[in-house]
Amino acid sequence: MRKSLQREVRWPRRVVTSADAVRFIDAVGYCLLFPIKNLPLPSLYYAVARRRAVTWDKHCEKIWEWKGLLGRQRRALYTKYFKGRGTFISLTLLPHFLAMRDSAAETTHAEAFYRAGRISADARALWEALASHGPLATLELRHACKMDTKPGNARFKRAMAELQCLLLVFYSGAEQETAAWPSGRFELTAQAFPRQVCDARRITPDQARAALARKYRQWHPDAQPDLLARLFNWSKAEALAACKA
Repeated sequence: MRKSLQREVRWPRRVVTSADAVRFIDAVGYCLLFPIKNLPLPSLYYAVARRRAVTWDKHCEKIWEWKGLLGRQRRALYTKYFKGRGTFISLTLLPHFLAMRDSAAETTHAEAFYRAGRISADARALWEALASHGPLATLELRHACKMDTKPGNARFKRAMAELQCLLLVFYSGAEQETAAWPSGRFELTAQAFPRQVCDARRITPDQARAALARKYRQWHPDAQPDLLARLFNWSKAEALAACKA
C-alpha cells in the first residue's frame, strides 16, 4: 500500500449518503473531513471519493454539506480538533474525548474555565453568548461579543479555536447572513449533546485514552504508542498505558 494510504480505512462500500457517512464515522470513531499530510487519520473524503488528492467536485460538495447536517441532526460532532483541522467524532466516543480533555462542562461553566486559566476572556465571551442565545451564526456571534471589527475578527478566530480544541463548541451548518459566502453556525456541545457530556463525567482520563487507543488500533493494529502520543498530544507514559489497557 502506498504510504499516503496507510492511515486510510478501506471501507467495503463507497460512502454515498449521509446515513453511509454516519455508519463510517461510527465505525472508525473519529476521522478527518479531508486527508491531511502527516496527520495519520482516515478521512471521510477518501471514503467518499476513493482518492487522497482533493479537488473541488461533487464529492467535496457532498461532504461539505454533511459537516453541518450531521451535527444539526445530532448524528455526529464536527469541529476543528486534530491540529485545528476539520474532524468528525462519533457520538459513542464523544464522551471519551470530553473525559480526556476534562471538558464535560455545563453551559454555565465559562467563568470557572476562565478563572482556572483554561480559556481566554474572549473565549469566555463567546461561550456565554452561545449559552444565553443558543446557536448563532458567525456574524451574529461576533456582534454579540463586540468582535465585529477587523481586529475583532482575529480575536474571534483565536477564541473559537480555543473552544473547538476543548470540544466545548461545534459547527452545525451555515447561514446566509450576507450576499457573500455563508457564515458558519456554532453551538455549545453541552446544549446539543447533554447525554454525552453526562456520560463523560463517569469516565476517567485513563479509561478515555484506552478507548481511543483501542479504536485506532482496531483499524491500524501496528500503530505504536509514540504515534498515538503525537496524534493525541499524550505523554509517552500515557500512550504506553493506553495501549496496554
